Formats: sequence, structure tokens, C-alpha cells
Amino acid sequence: MRRLLPAVLLALALAVASCGGDDGGGDDGGGGSTAATSTSGDAAAAPPLRMGTKNFPEAVLLGELYSQALRAKGVRVVLKPNIGSSEIIHEALTGGALDIYPEYIGVLLSEVANDRSRPGDPRAAYRAAKAFEERNGFTLLGMTPFSDSNALAVTPEFAREHDLRTIADLRRVPGTVRIGAPPEFATRFEGLVGLRQRYGLRNVHTTALAIGRQYAALDAGRVDAAAVFTTDGQLSRKRYVLLEDPRGVFAAQHVAPVVSRAALRAHGPQLTQVADAVSRRLTAPAMRRMNAALVLEGREPRAVADEFLRQAKLK
Repeated sequence: MRRLLPAVLLALALAVASCGGDDGGGDDGGGGSTAATSTSGDAAAAPPLRMGTKNFPEAVLLGELYSQALRAKGVRVVLKPNIGSSEIIHEALTGGALDIYPEYIGVLLSEVANDRSRPGDPRAAYRAAKAFEERNGFTLLGMTPFSDSNALAVTPEFAREHDLRTIADLRRVPGTVRIGAPPEFATRFEGLVGLRQRYGLRNVHTTALAIGRQYAALDAGRVDAAAVFTTDGQLSRKRYVLLEDPRGVFAAQHVAPVVSRAALRAHGPQLTQVADAVSRRLTAPAMRRMNAALVLEGREPRAVADEFLRQAKLK
């Protein structure tokens, strides 16, 4: 991965530099205040805000939510979706190819900051992640009420057959337990590394799958368990068993935009105000509904975000 990163960053920088569209303005309710409906001089004069997203549907949706709300305030935003995992997109941010992207706090700590201490509550995790970013010229904006944690899911039949309730119970399964997961799961603490360190699991191996395809593989029996997100739309329609994680491999995953201090200076307080207003409205039920619209109804992230923001009077 390290050998590929310079090429990835160069390609991303060139793509961002050549992109002249997909930024615009509009009015924004912003909670109903007069200040929230005006376009600041800072936003009008600043260069476009280069926003990236990670490479799965909820992350792309988050990019649309934040970017559309900002455009409604007159901030010019260039949105670059589907860049890659935390390890890749954070390198793009620190390398100067991006100004901002929505990140999951637990993954930021464990996989970017290499901090596996697991703070006792979400606010402590937020403070630790913010301190890490601020040591390097970045910071976190406000975090969401929802937490989209990682989890392991199995079918009810598989759980009954092997009497599974917790991740530790996987040790009793004969042979190899195949876990359908994205490629980075094999090298992450919030993945195979943590499962082996904290649960002593030696009978688990990963089958690399694109995010979203693990459910079909689980249903068809091609894998025994699947790495999932707790706000996945698939979990709202079909019953799966989420294995309990008493030893805390999978941390709480509230979302907060990571942003460069240079971008904050360029765009003024409006950037923080608008992003925080969006974050405050992203509850777990709201995210599950929007994710279901994406993956089960086949709707486009842009349309789902637009509908939500209008209903929330943020656009």
C-alpha cells in the first residue's frame, strides 16, 4: 500500500485540480436563523473546498449530506467520492490533495493514530482523535449522534448450529470460519488482528469482498460470518445475528469531519456551523432509513441526501 500511495495522491490531486464543476450555492435554513441563510464573504472568496469520501455507500452518502448543505450556504465544494479506506483517504488529506472528509472516530484512532486503548466513552474517543489531528495541522468538527460500529454477523441457522452468542464462541466452530470482509479487514486491529489478539481466534480467515457483497455471500453459504456495519440497510429487512463483542475489538464509530486548519481559516466559521448542523441531525434511525434507501431501493446518494436535508430544513 505504501508503494502505491504516492501514485494515488498524485492521481487524486490531478483529478481535483482538473474538476471545475459540481459546486454550487443555494439557500439553507440552518435551523431558521438569519445568519444561517446568508452567504459569507469568506465563503465566496475562498477556493473550492475539496471533500473526499471513503469507498462504501454510507460514506458516499455522508459526503453528499455535508457537501450539499455547504453548497446551500454558498460554499463551493468539489466532492470526490469513493477514494478508499481510512488509510488511503487520510494520506490524501495529509498529503494536501483533500481539505476535508467524514471519518469514523474509532477507526481513525485504531488504524490511523495506532491507538488501541479504547477510550471509555465516545466523547473521550472524540477528544483523543481531535488531539491526534491537531498535532498535525488538522482538527475534527462536531461528531454525530449515530455510531456505525463494525460487527460480525452470522445467519440464525449458523448461530443455532454452533450455539453462538459472542465472538469468543467462534472458537468452538470446527474447522475454519470464513469471514467475508473488505481486504483491509485482514490487517486491521478492528479486524483479524484484534480478533486474534483479544479472543485468541486462530481458526478465522477472511474472504476479501467488496463492501455490500458480504450479505449475499453469507446468505449463499460462501462465508460463515460477515463483517458488517451496524447501520447497514440490510439489517433492517432480514434478520441476522450480530455476535456480541465483550472484549471490545470493535469500537464505537461516531462520525466527525476531519478538516485542515487552512480550510477552516479560508472558509471561516460558516464551515463549522453548517457541518455541525448536519452532524447533529444524523441519528441512528435516520441513517438506517437512508442506508436502506440506498442499498435496498437502489436510490442515488445525491437524491437521498437532498430529501433528508430539505426535510431537516438545511437546504
